[in-house]
Amino acid sequence: MATPQTGIFALGTMSHGWLELDARPDVDPRALVGLVAGLREPRTTIGGVNLVAGFRPELWAAVAPGDSPPGLRGFDAPVAGPDGYTLPATQHDVVVWIAGGAYDVVFDASRGVVSTAAPLATLAHEMVGWPYHRDLDLTGFVDGTENPTIVSATSEAVIAEGSGAGGSVLLLQQWEHDAMAWERLPIAEQGLVMGRSRINGAELDPLPATSHVARTNQDTFGKIFRRNIPWGRLTRHGTIFVGFSRDRERLDAMLGSMVGRDGERDALTRYARAIGGAYYFVPSSEALGAFAGGAGD
Repeated sequence: MATPQTGIFALGTMSHGWLELDARPDVDPRALVGLVAGLREPRTTIGGVNLVAGFRPELWAAVAPGDSPPGLRGFDAPVAGPDGYTLPATQHDVVVWIAGGAYDVVFDASRGVVSTAAPLATLAHEMVGWPYHRDLDLTGFVDGTENPTIVSATSEAVIAEGSGAGGSVLLLQQWEHDAMAWERLPIAEQGLVMGRSRINGAELDPLPATSHVARTNQDTFGKIFRRNIPWGRLTRHGTIFVGFSRDRERLDAMLGSMVGRDGERDALTRYARAIGGAYYFVPSSEALGAFAGGAGD
């Protein structure tokens, strides 16, 4: 039975690094996958960190067609709403997510990954994340209240059988908050935007139709497993959206709803804007491990 990369579900880590890499010109995709697979044995950790590796779906399909979900593609075009609000596409070839108990070990591991990958790939984008008051988003609201439990998360986030079994579809986005505009809103109005009480996290009743909760309702679109984390500094900050799903369709549907393709757009998008977005396929430990140590050559 194919098993997912364990770092997907390794909760409680206090520091995160997201490294997006692009293959150098004329690099053999099999060589690149083999290099990434060889960064570590998929079922273990190195240096006190967890590593999770994902690939542009087309790249992975080229080297492992039997372990690739049919028709899965990258974030190859922006998602635009009827009023012109757009979620940008910034697809890269490889993503490596490094999570650990402190940033020193994440930093060291990140440097090691970039150095090892240098002959075949260049670092295109780096994001560093850290928890805010344990489970708060930088808006001040609890994040991930709709997450499935760890027990049920695998059935929602991991492909159960067939091509790509044990793997997961990752939507990775970087969102920047308009902190000044958000903090000018009274707390009650922030609740209407979110669709939840900021005080206790309870869902509002009635639920505003344009609220973030309504526009991304997982009872409507399907469950995903989120590992969101804040990023940034005083002058620029926001949320790294990390959503794992067993298929891309539910993620696409949520994005379309947020930009208002079937009505008004998500009210939260008036206080946050996406500045990056990509889809990656995160293969099973076994599928990735098959390329380690030259097995994929």
